Amino acid sequence: MSRLSTKQKGLLNQLREQSKRIEKLSRIEHDLIKEVHPQVGEIKEEMIAAMKENSEHNPPASKKKGH
Repeated sequence: MSRLSTKQKGLLNQLREQSKRIEKLSRIEHDLIKEVHPQVGEIKEEMIAAMKENSEHNPPASKKKGH
């Protein structure tokens, strides 16, 4: 049992380190995107509004049984 527990601790430590690296890279990526295009937030909001508007005008087709 001790061996399994040691392996689990090792795996958890690896996962923590990996998640820290991913978070760091995500922050760097976000900063780069903001640098390249400072209006990323505005574009995202516009896209969300457009998608909502589109879904209101074009509701999904209902599925009929037996066809």
